[in-house]
Amino acid sequence: MQQKARFDIEGMTCQACASRIEKVLNKKDFISEAGVNFASEDAQITFDSSKTSPEAIAQIIEKTGYKATLHTDGAQPDITSSTQLGWRLWLLILINIPFLIGMVGMMSGHHEWMMPAMVQFALASVVQLWLAWPFYKGAWASIKGGLANMDVLVTLGTVSIYAYSAFMMFYHQNLGHDGMSHVYFEAGVMIIGFVSLGKYLEQRAKKQSLNSLGLLLKLTPAQVSVQRDGHWQNLPLDQVQIGDILRANHGERIAADGMVITGSGWADESHLTGESQPQSKREGSQVLAGAMITDGSVQYRAEQLGSHTLLGDMMAALSEAQGSKAPIARIADKVAGVFVPVVVVIALATFAITWLVTGSWSSGLMHAVAVLVIACPCALGLATPAAIMVGMGQAVKRGIWFKDAAAMERASKVNTVILDKTGTLTEGKPQVAAIWLPENGTFDENALLAAAAAVEMNATHPLANAIVQAAFARKLDIPAAEEAQTEPGAGVYADVAGIGRVKVGKPDYCHVQLPDDLGEVWQIASIVAVSADDVPIGAFALADELKADSAQAISRLKAHHIDVYVMSGDHQGVVQYIAGKLGIEHAQGNMSPRDKAAAVAALKSEGKVVAMVGDGINDAPALAAADVSFAMKGGADVAEHTASATLMQHSVNQMVDALLVSQATMKNIKQNLFFAFFYNTLGIPLAAFGLLSPVLAGAAMALSSISVLGNAMRLKRVKID
Repeated sequence: MQQKARFDIEGMTCQACASRIEKVLNKKDFISEAGVNFASEDAQITFDSSKTSPEAIAQIIEKTGYKATLHTDGAQPDITSSTQLGWRLWLLILINIPFLIGMVGMMSGHHEWMMPAMVQFALASVVQLWLAWPFYKGAWASIKGGLANMDVLVTLGTVSIYAYSAFMMFYHQNLGHDGMSHVYFEAGVMIIGFVSLGKYLEQRAKKQSLNSLGLLLKLTPAQVSVQRDGHWQNLPLDQVQIGDILRANHGERIAADGMVITGSGWADESHLTGESQPQSKREGSQVLAGAMITDGSVQYRAEQLGSHTLLGDMMAALSEAQGSKAPIARIADKVAGVFVPVVVVIALATFAITWLVTGSWSSGLMHAVAVLVIACPCALGLATPAAIMVGMGQAVKRGIWFKDAAAMERASKVNTVILDKTGTLTEGKPQVAAIWLPENGTFDENALLAAAAAVEMNATHPLANAIVQAAFARKLDIPAAEEAQTEPGAGVYADVAGIGRVKVGKPDYCHVQLPDDLGEVWQIASIVAVSADDVPIGAFALADELKADSAQAISRLKAHHIDVYVMSGDHQGVVQYIAGKLGIEHAQGNMSPRDKAAAVAALKSEGKVVAMVGDGINDAPALAAADVSFAMKGGADVAEHTASATLMQHSVNQMVDALLVSQATMKNIKQNLFFAFFYNTLGIPLAAFGLLSPVLAGAAMALSSISVLGNAMRLKRVKID
């Protein structure tokens, strides 16, 4: 049985670490897929639970030299530890300051600013033999696991400098010479300092600036006003129980998903839906965890808590999506897998060639160390996941939930969009505009409505709901229905007490032939026919209004040169009418689920990258066939499950936002990859030819990762038109 598990991984220092863990896991026959994300520091693994267990997988990861912890539902990310400078880094910074002053002095002709050789040796020994221990530990674990990572490069470089400088200092002093001109203690100390500071800034950016989970965490209040024993008490959120009565006043956040039992107000739910306008809340209204009460005061009953709330579900979905890999990341993974060994070979060649050409093995050593230090694969490893994490966060802010990074990458390439009509372009809240009864029929309007409602109560389509609501409005007695069955794209039937087998759906499905002279409303309305034991008993014309932002969404798609199609199971006249109002040239009606899926396949065969948007059971085959698909939240479960992303606002405009956010994210990834490749392509030759000192190489290495992260964070300010 296939099972999916997520592990938090500690100890990775660069993309080579992630690639090694991934390679080890994917070699196991009981693991069908393993993806390790360096930026989010986790692994998502699909495995055969009959052959292994999460605990066994954790042990496999730990044998490669890293700590693995099974991620539990509801576990919250640690966003505080990354903001604090540890004592080790503080001490490194303090030791680096006098070396930095000395280097500035030497460059400006004040050699006396540099500390005496013995003082340099003492401070460098503290750094190299104690403070650099995490690098040694990481390097040893890496080599033991069968790979070479960034720690190996830093360790090789700094230990070489330290050993050479110590040897030359004592050797020359024993000969009575000044050892100062032959020592480079400052290089080793400052490399360790720069790299450590860079890793801290990188970690801070990954934990805070890149990841939206920390911001979502802040949406839930730490203390909640709870009614206990007839009195209001302020209690920690973890003491709240399902069924408790909670209170939220102006400026306070809702602590749980629930229902308002008294009071009224306005709630900002933009964190979940992307809807900027506050929503009215009164008795009977649903409230969502994390929503801010912008006006008024409400008392509500807690129905879902923690990870079971919509906010908790979104956090779990976002965490999983941010940790997934886009196909474009495989480029960096392949390079990182061989990068470090290749760099070590280049460094050895640099040492040998420089020694032969210059006759100075100390120059050769410095050039080789500069090559080792500058060639860090961190920037390469961060290029894709950093942008994905920010891009996913920006999508969530707009009420768009992508399932994974691969879906976001596919969405960036879309050039053709297929839209369903009902509930997608229209409000999905049709109303009965007219009723037709056949001549000599035995049913009046109320009897027809009651019979149809009995069947439609078993369906989820907006047209079905319209008929049920019309029956409720007339306060009709709705008979019992049994053995209800849905035939996607056609209709629903059931055995209705006192009537027989009642079919509700398309006219041909119900064997209903409507007259041609019923009036204009029947030409532009959705038609639902009804039969009893295959005998026509009536039909309804249901009118549905366009969504307010549908026209704007179509204009935006056209502005970005994306072709738009409307495909619906409704009759051609209605579909053509809606398409005409929106300026859509391609409109097809009377389409079954199979027809829609076939149309998607036909467009894909022409080389088009197709996105499908829908919300009904009949849309599921087309959603599955499309390159990328969008379902409306709260629509049919099968549509939501099939889709690549979910739109919280039920808005086509959100789909356009999703495409544009995806395009911006992929553009950012390509920029990051270019920078990472260009940095190494330029930096390694400069270091090999002695144009970069080891200290500058260390600073450049640290800055390369920070630059990639900084570019990824630009996505937070990108303008989506």
